[in-house]
Amino acid sequence: MAYTGKLKDPLLDQLFEAVLTLRDIDECYQFFEDICTVAEIKSMAQRLAVAKMLRENRTYGEIAALTGASTATISRVKRCLNYGADGYQLVLTRLAARKGEGS
Repeated sequence: MAYTGKLKDPLLDQLFEAVLTLRDIDECYQFFEDICTVAEIKSMAQRLAVAKMLRENRTYGEIAALTGASTATISRVKRCLNYGADGYQLVLTRLAARKGEGS
């Protein structure tokens, strides 16, 4: 299914094509360290961890304690899980399948 959302843009296409060329975690570290600030990388990682914990039905308090995320960030991620483009769902399902956890 082709993405047709409001973000569609040639510059973003180029960025995502670049990400798709990365072969392993080490290459991801190299690329993301160059293209993002440390804070941006950590923020993205935190949001993914929050999404995973929300899917596990953890409480906001547990999630905040384990990740350091604010309740505003947790709420934002929850909104994306419920009403977003299903990107979190897609990635978390694939990661779980890769680890043999199911969905």
